[in-house]
Amino acid sequence: MKDARDYIKLVTWDDEDKCFIGSCPGLFDGGVHGDDEAKVYKALCKVADEWIEEYKSSGDTLPEPTAGKKYSGKFVLRINPELHKQLDLQALANKQSLNKYCEKKLSQ
Repeated sequence: MKDARDYIKLVTWDDEDKCFIGSCPGLFDGGVHGDDEAKVYKALCKVADEWIEEYKSSGDTLPEPTAGKKYSGKFVLRINPELHKQLDLQALANKQSLNKYCEKKLSQ
């Protein structure tokens, strides 16, 4: 049975609002905020528990868990053909495969 531990919880600083914002992607967005990061996280955990209880009591299916998710290391990215050409030429100029070149660029 799924519970709050199965979902990633994020607490990030928001420069515009000048506070910490807590979210639980896949389960719910935003909604928890405050000046103390630890308190926001604690409140976020409580809200996640409440969302899960709401899903269960309404009979709705819980979203797929986000914590512990396995990644294959592959994803498809659709881009403009001209950009594809430019990236391929840059990769060739750097004596790299397009994959290695894009991986390096994305990691920067």
